[in-house]
Amino acid sequence: MPKPKTLYVCNACGAESSQWFGKCPACGTYNSLDEVAAPSPIKISRGGWQSNTYSDNHDPNAGPAQPRSSLTFSEIVDTVQIRFPSGYGELDRVLGGGVVPGSLVLIGGDPGIGKSTLMLQVANQLAKLHRILYVCAEESGQQVKLRASRLGVVSAETSDPDSNNGRVNKEPKSSKSKSSKSKSSKSKSSKTPIAAQDSESQDSESQDADLYVLPETDLEEILRELESLKPQVAVIDSIQTLYFPALTSAPGSVAQVRECTSALMQVAKRSNITLLIVGHVTKEGAIAGPRVLEHLVDTVLYFEGDRFASHRLLRSVKNRFGATHEIGIFEMVSNGLQEVLNPSDLFLGNRDEMSPGTATVVACEGTRPILVELQALVSPASYGAPRRSTTGVDYNRLQQILAVLEKRVGIPLSKLDAYVATAGGLGVEEPAADLGMAIAVVASFRDRVVDPRTVMIGEISLGGQVRLVSQMELRLKEAAKLGFKRAIIPKGQTLSDLGIEIIQVSRVLDAIIAALPGGLRQDFPEDIEDQI
Repeated sequence: MPKPKTLYVCNACGAESSQWFGKCPACGTYNSLDEVAAPSPIKISRGGWQSNTYSDNHDPNAGPAQPRSSLTFSEIVDTVQIRFPSGYGELDRVLGGGVVPGSLVLIGGDPGIGKSTLMLQVANQLAKLHRILYVCAEESGQQVKLRASRLGVVSAETSDPDSNNGRVNKEPKSSKSKSSKSKSSKSKSSKTPIAAQDSESQDSESQDADLYVLPETDLEEILRELESLKPQVAVIDSIQTLYFPALTSAPGSVAQVRECTSALMQVAKRSNITLLIVGHVTKEGAIAGPRVLEHLVDTVLYFEGDRFASHRLLRSVKNRFGATHEIGIFEMVSNGLQEVLNPSDLFLGNRDEMSPGTATVVACEGTRPILVELQALVSPASYGAPRRSTTGVDYNRLQQILAVLEKRVGIPLSKLDAYVATAGGLGVEEPAADLGMAIAVVASFRDRVVDPRTVMIGEISLGGQVRLVSQMELRLKEAAKLGFKRAIIPKGQTLSDLGIEIIQVSRVLDAIIAALPGGLRQDFPEDIEDQI
């Protein structure tokens, strides 16, 4: 009997090798090669097709080239892509305006961040207008119902504990409607008109809800349920726990994730079913499984957040039907996730209490302007080497700004500790926050208070110039809407009247003079070196 052949497959990138290596030759990941059985060779039949290239090139009587199945752009029929709302405006914003029928959306995030909670709430909202299938491969039906009852998702259906797997005993719609009508007629006499209307609306919502739960990990059973139920939207929670019985590898392996996603994609495209797929992430924060998983789907979303904070960020990194790098902001409360309609209030400090070392910037996440408060603290170093620490901003960006302030402005910061953080924990990585960061550091150094009604927008170059940034008018409109009176921006833009005073500067020193009273270089104490 011949010895079975084996291959070594990288669980990070999916590369195959005939022998084991400690480091993947393709992606460079250490200890990522898993041994799998080599698939048997499959003979592919040509189906009677043979190449006629030689005869066409040498036959003078051959006809002109003709397409068999390909089409030109003029022959392709234009169809309007109709999106439908998900029930959450923040999710619709990230998706590009709504859910596209037949699309595949991959949602990844850290364990416990709220991916399943978000998907269950979205499924409940969509079930009011569409038929929804929720595949819970990680939990049983009872566990999902327990979580749904906490979120206020479970309808008025009752379950029989003696039934198989705790399935819900559904009554026919006709009998259910008759019983609900009789109950409502009996209860109307004992309820106020407003309470009666609320109960009727709740009964109608529970009757209209069309949410089906399938606790299953077998891919073939899930595909049969999709073809039988024909839902408009299906939620897969999660793709790493599904398995294809024809493969010998374990669930979550590269082969299993690739084949399961490919099979689900074929059914979704053929039946026009929208798939919301939940994916695990690695310790580095990337989607677990082969890289081809992100290439197969249409949209890739990341659900992020700090475990010490209540807000969650839904960020788009790939979207075939809309813009990328859009964000949606949610807040985790006792009964699930709630949308944050005005995120600037979440990331702005208390402007009534004026404190030194704070400045307000306008960051843009995609097409969404968000006002964020930057906080800086500058103090003498306790040891020989000064310490720099950041929370929410880029560490290297802070080092660059400190060097510019010392070289171009003359502020001695090389022997001082510097700490910079954002209020609310929002990560601000764009260069437009440079000017606000520099002014916050100088305000802490001079122990001055920046006007809380002033915003700073601009990028700082190594030469000390303040450079232009994109979407300036959109940022200023958001600042004016929230009651800010002044804006310090780079020079060189012609803006319309936006209801806010514009101060244009060309150098970072000019911005410091405009933002801080007495911020000139000669106003610094001459014995600052001795004080340090």
